Amino acid sequence: MTQITPHNILRHELIGLNVKIPSARNPHLQGLRGKVIDETRNMLTLSNKHGRYLVPKDVATFRFELPDGTLVDVDGSRLVANPENRLKTKVRRW
Repeated sequence: MTQITPHNILRHELIGLNVKIPSARNPHLQGLRGKVIDETRNMLTLSNKHGRYLVPKDVATFRFELPDGTLVDVDGSRLVANPENRLKTKVRRW
């Protein structure tokens, strides 16, 4: 399996990554942190010491922490797709 980098994060598995939401249309989601434990077409499920949270992908910006410690901001609307299909798609550079 290829190592996850800022360039291939949109085509990589997100489950297991730590994430923070620096901005969101819903003010209650801003600043939320946790670990991605599940992913569906439109939602990420985050878990932290306070519980589990379902976060719609298209209303937030996600700051993922890669295994090497690099932080990558991703617009959630670019993540909207079934995980298995998103992994196969070609992504235009941003």
